[in-house]
Amino acid sequence: MRYLSRAIESTLLKARRNFPAVVLTGPRRVGKTSLLRHLIPTADYRLLEDPDVLARVRADPRGFFDELKAPVILDEVQNAPELLSYVRTRIDAAPRKTGQWFLTGSQESALMQGVSESLAGRAAILHMLPLGVLESAKVDLWRGGFPEVIARPGARDLWFSSYLQTYLERDVRAVTQVKDLATFRRFMGLVASRHGQILNKTDLAGPLGISVPTIGQWLGVLETTGLLALIPPYFENFGKRLLKSPRLYWLDSGLASHLLGLRSRSELERSPFYGALWEGFVAAEIVKGQINAGRRRELYHFRDEQGLEVDFIIPGDNGKLRLVEVKATRTPTPAMARPLQSLGRTLGNRAEMWLVHRKSRTPAGITTLAPGVQTVDLGTLLREL
Repeated sequence: MRYLSRAIESTLLKARRNFPAVVLTGPRRVGKTSLLRHLIPTADYRLLEDPDVLARVRADPRGFFDELKAPVILDEVQNAPELLSYVRTRIDAAPRKTGQWFLTGSQESALMQGVSESLAGRAAILHMLPLGVLESAKVDLWRGGFPEVIARPGARDLWFSSYLQTYLERDVRAVTQVKDLATFRRFMGLVASRHGQILNKTDLAGPLGISVPTIGQWLGVLETTGLLALIPPYFENFGKRLLKSPRLYWLDSGLASHLLGLRSRSELERSPFYGALWEGFVAAEIVKGQINAGRRRELYHFRDEQGLEVDFIIPGDNGKLRLVEVKATRTPTPAMARPLQSLGRTLGNRAEMWLVHRKSRTPAGITTLAPGVQTVDLGTLLREL
């Protein structure tokens, strides 16, 4: 499969120049290994899912490390977290040498626990998600951004089915002791049907016949493995009583559509979930832009008890706040800008207001939709951010 340049490349190379180790986490099959092997072609590569490699590691870890020649890529290191202490020892023996160790992992919580204990201050931590619209013109609401789906769209449904089976049998079992994988699979479908909604754990627990604490644990699994994002409410009061629950979004629209049983583009276009999927697609692209640049995720939603709602708030420089409303239309109207204007009046000159719509065949760039509100397509918004 042909390599596609990734937006995170410059951030990773900067980390390589400044840290002895780089830890790259993210969901399975987003391209972590391909990225590292492309950028560091001379690296000594070891896959820690290979049974023979794992057996060698566990029988003689010192001998395993003595055979390595830096730079080294240890792929899927969560399968052998005991190696992190040996990596630390090698780093501490030559602390001024940068770009020596590159570790990947698909299960962020277990990996991060080991990193925080063993490699604190020695490793740059980066997170990688599927391809974004600024990385490939083929990324869209139907395909999503997994590289293998982009490369072979005709096998989309089979690929997602296989991906979910592997995810359930490997990642879910590894992160938590879920015994009933069939119920967890039903849970994933139910969460997909709540895509873009305010999180209500009781609403999710009832149809599955499981407890609310279990729902919280299972949502944590989806977050930990990089498939789901819970977007928190904005924390500033604004003199209003705000709802305090997060919104939930799948981070890949292709996977979300598959979980919803949508099997064609025409089904997607007609689906009652189309607006929510488009909103989640925009949210995921904003998050990708932030983490690819090496910044922490800063994306919030706003909703008060009087019903005023703005899809997203993104903090900017000098106390500015970018307010973003998302509409699955190619023809935005001034009426769609009213929630932005209402919240904008509270913020005064701190607010920068954008309405994001689907791209039309005739590019319009940035235009004024209503006083103080600019209308943009998604690609233009991402470049402005």
